[in-house]
Amino acid sequence: MPGAAGYSGSVKLKYVKLGYQYLVNHFLTLLLVPVMAATALELARMGPGELLSLWRSLQLDLVHILCSVFLVVFVGTVYFMSRPRPVYLVDYSCYKPPPSCRVPFATFMEHTRLITDDEKSVRFQTRILERSGLGEETCLPPANHYIPPNPSMEASRAEAQLVIFSAIDDLVRRTGLKPKDIDILVVNCSLFSPTPSLSAMIINKYKLRSNIRSFNLSGMGCSAGLISLDLARDMLQVHPNSNALVVSTEIITPNFYWGTRRDMMLPNCLFRMGAAAILLSNRRREARRAKYRLMHVVRTHKGADDRAYRCVYEEEDEQGHSGISLSKELMAIAGDALKSNITTIGPLVLPMSEQLLFFFRLVGRKLINKKWKPYIPDFKLAFEHFCIHAGGRAVIDELQKNLDLSAQHVEASRMTLHRFGNTSSSSLWYELAYIEAKGRMRRGDRVWQIGFGSGFKCNSAVWKCLRTVKTPADGPWDDCIHRYPVDIPEVVKL
Repeated sequence: MPGAAGYSGSVKLKYVKLGYQYLVNHFLTLLLVPVMAATALELARMGPGELLSLWRSLQLDLVHILCSVFLVVFVGTVYFMSRPRPVYLVDYSCYKPPPSCRVPFATFMEHTRLITDDEKSVRFQTRILERSGLGEETCLPPANHYIPPNPSMEASRAEAQLVIFSAIDDLVRRTGLKPKDIDILVVNCSLFSPTPSLSAMIINKYKLRSNIRSFNLSGMGCSAGLISLDLARDMLQVHPNSNALVVSTEIITPNFYWGTRRDMMLPNCLFRMGAAAILLSNRRREARRAKYRLMHVVRTHKGADDRAYRCVYEEEDEQGHSGISLSKELMAIAGDALKSNITTIGPLVLPMSEQLLFFFRLVGRKLINKKWKPYIPDFKLAFEHFCIHAGGRAVIDELQKNLDLSAQHVEASRMTLHRFGNTSSSSLWYELAYIEAKGRMRRGDRVWQIGFGSGFKCNSAVWKCLRTVKTPADGPWDDCIHRYPVDIPEVVKL
């Protein structure tokens, strides 16, 4: 039977690939074990007298021994002193909006019809919602529930205080963190940058120390959360025995688009309120209770290319309404940025078997046949969990296809988009919270966080789980995790 023969062939090919991976990844072990066994057998055959004669034949005096010991101690000291300090993720917290902020599809469309009299705009936003992958429980800030919305400075500050302070309060409760223990503060919010800054607002609220090292990042898009991590990591490398508080959010209130340009109406449909607070530390004693260790951060910036620079662009339309325009080329540009990013991160995380296959295919394309398809490494061999920025259904679909991921690998991203919408830079932490709420995080598991943002940027962070994470009793998923995963149809008819 042709079907049976094909199945048998695929099974054989699978075992051939598994054998190749095991052979390459354990090459040194397979080489050294016979050598060490032969050496042990040879020493076992020699008697005490022969071993003593062998030692004396080396003609080592006290000076040689002391010099050798000093050299070993010196090299060991230099190695341990030059090693980067480990950065631990002690814990994190995600803001959970109250039910009063929920915006079901019917409510969203009713408000849209009351705000605008352009029927084409209403129909377009209806089609976007139907295909967005969002659910009925996503939330918008109180100011956006007014008709018309109230995008004032006061309302924007009120949203910032609500989401940021709630996330930090929950983190303080979880960790027992005291304000005087915070040495470094990094806040990122792309589109709302008031004076005083959001970092100053936090310092004022929690009465942080006067010598705290604070940073406020703005205008860096949905991938700014990983940029904040990178900045905090660099600060922890030069400041020993320190704690860093990272806050990632996007304030929705001042960014409602009032016009009718279709490429600028998309953010109204996709973005929702959210925030995350993360406690990082380089203190050795924190390793005992920390959840994860930060292994790598890789950043890719395509801003030198004009198309990439303008694909997510804040501007005014013909009527003077400001908003964020999303280019039709966005997915293609994101794909190019991802390729550059994985080219850098691949050698850091992939097993040797995948690196050799990638290298041989690259050489083959250069020297033999340029039409050969490039080899896409199997990142499932490097990571157990994937947190892909929940920017929209198309983003998740594209990465699932390009990285050949299963439905379970992208489950956290799809369910986060369904339950919370696109919460910008904080979405990666809602996804990590989903994996923990499902009880899937085990000691030694590796997590890949991938973020995309304006500029255009693709950033990655790699974490290693230090202990099996118990299913949390609270958190953003505590009241709904039993319902997930849910089936998300291609089109939800409104």
